Amino acid sequence: MAVSGNKEFHIKADPAKVMAAIVAVERVPEWSSSHKAVIVESTHPDGRPLRVRMKVSVLGVNDEQVVDYQWVGDEKVSWTLVQSDQQKTQDGSYTLVADGDGTNVTFDLTVDLKIPMPGFIVKRGQKIALETASKGLTKFLETF
Repeated sequence: MAVSGNKEFHIKADPAKVMAAIVAVERVPEWSSSHKAVIVESTHPDGRPLRVRMKVSVLGVNDEQVVDYQWVGDEKVSWTLVQSDQQKTQDGSYTLVADGDGTNVTFDLTVDLKIPMPGFIVKRGQKIALETASKGLTKFLETF
């Protein structure tokens, strides 16, 4: 069964800077302890990542994932799972909206696992992903 969640947060940086940090997918392991390795396999004509391979470990479950990214200026990025050892599907996105002194960010994530897991473990993994998306990205932007 698919599990969905979202997180809204504010970052004190303009949308272009926030998006530049997100575009730097190969640097995700610097701000997400779940990501062990990230390799950009192909890019869109503008140089932004298209197909990305990631090694991820959440709550002791290791996975190798391939995702395809779609970019809409500095307003939105979304991705869809192409291949995974542990997941049937994964769809995620960051939506950025300028707001006064920074950017309001909405992170959405839906995951459907291949293997049955107790609900409390799935919810814990989801919480980790949502917290990393907000706190990890925010902290990374302080040094980006």
